[in-house]
Amino acid sequence: MRWDWNAVGDFMPRFWDGLLVTLQALVLGALLAFALGLVWALALRSPYRAVRWPVAAATEFVRNTPLLVQLFFLYYVLPEWGLTLSAMATGVIGLGLHYSTYTAEVYRAGIDGVPAGQWEAATALSLPRVLTWRSVILPQAVRRVVPALGNYVIAMLKDTPMIFVIGVMDMLGQARQFAAETFLTVEAFTVVGIAFIALSFPASLLLRALERRLVR
Repeated sequence: MRWDWNAVGDFMPRFWDGLLVTLQALVLGALLAFALGLVWALALRSPYRAVRWPVAAATEFVRNTPLLVQLFFLYYVLPEWGLTLSAMATGVIGLGLHYSTYTAEVYRAGIDGVPAGQWEAATALSLPRVLTWRSVILPQAVRRVVPALGNYVIAMLKDTPMIFVIGVMDMLGQARQFAAETFLTVEAFTVVGIAFIALSFPASLLLRALERRLVR
């Protein structure tokens, strides 16, 4: 095996394109996961079983099926029902929907961790329910779970290569295409592997520091 620096140079323009696509999918998927996760968490605390039970069943189903199968379903099955999405939109929705079932549990833990006295104080002040959630409960709950949410963002980053299977040209897709055209696999896939380490390892260190700061 011989390392070819010229191959690395040839691959880099494609790598930067793939990196941009990867980061776009990650950011949009994470935002969707955060938003939907909060919706699921609140729905799971609903006093109405007609709301709580279907959401619980749906989140369990999504959480216990592989992300890859969900991506295939969204991209290949939904068009049979008249709903066609682009590969990028499918990847973002798939990542966001899948990880929203995990962030929902994180939010639930954060809400459960809010001291009972906070609920009692809001009741004593006759705060409307919506205002109680918006101004008292959710700010405290979200602050508690920021590190856990960050961990799922890192996990999502490591799952973004799956969107390559539906045609999204992320870093892995660009590496696979470059290798197929040049037969230079070592350089392309090594660069992609180093890129994932360069993104995830500093992020994990930052999350640890943030967690220590929030615990104080």
